[in-house]
Amino acid sequence: MASKSSIDHAVIPMTALNCNFRKKLGLYLNPQNTVAADWRTVAEMMDFTYLEIKNFEKRDYPFEKVLTEWETRPEATVANLLSILEKAERKDVISDLKEIIDDDCRKYLERQLRKPVQVPVVDSCGPRTQEREGITLFDDPQGLIPETFDAFICYCQNDFQFVHEMIKQLEQTEYNLKLCVFDRDVLPGTCVWTIASELIEKRCKRMVVVISDDYLDSDACDFQTKFALSLCPGARTKRLIPVVYKTMKKPFPSILRFLTICDYTRPCTQTWFWTRLAKALALP
Repeated sequence: MASKSSIDHAVIPMTALNCNFRKKLGLYLNPQNTVAADWRTVAEMMDFTYLEIKNFEKRDYPFEKVLTEWETRPEATVANLLSILEKAERKDVISDLKEIIDDDCRKYLERQLRKPVQVPVVDSCGPRTQEREGITLFDDPQGLIPETFDAFICYCQNDFQFVHEMIKQLEQTEYNLKLCVFDRDVLPGTCVWTIASELIEKRCKRMVVVISDDYLDSDACDFQTKFALSLCPGARTKRLIPVVYKTMKKPFPSILRFLTICDYTRPCTQTWFWTRLAKALALP
């Protein structure tokens, strides 16, 4: 077991810190404080822009969103968070929450060192209920209230820059939608295929498919698309929404040709692009 003195916060990612810490940190930073630095100061020190911070202000619990966005960055370690809080002169927060932080870090290190346990069934992608508890960042640890989303985003890694733009346009604006972005929202260590199926079928109302030449070569995108289509034959529930954001050299996928698409490549329709997509995702 890692002792308090042996914890190297620089090698521990922000995702190691659990819900209890996040809630208590928000209690310190979310209220507007005319004396001590609040979440806006911390967000600025995390290198968020003025417009991003203004969008965070629309949230009931803005710092929770700040942490979610920041921890996708490579510099998002526990050590850097503590450094930012110290520079913001919030040593009171560090002092009061240090025990929780160290406890979460020890648990993270123990999980990393723990040897795999043999089980009777070696089907890591089998439909075991226990594996599907605590699969996303803000899941209830007890599995009682699973996190849900307005849409699952199907994309390949080369299109991730557009996914970031989608997050800004749909989550951080008046649309206030909640997107499921696999690299951001899904906890590590889970079976990709099983968790993707769980999210698409039970946790997300719809799925946005980011179509590109790279998408056509992705096995994961192919699986996710075909699985979503199997849930809504004939697109009767408008569950799947194809999006094209750049010109393609390869033919558009034939299995999606019967669906109405959101096309960002046409200058004459770009003005309506985000509104159309947001309206489609906001449908009950």
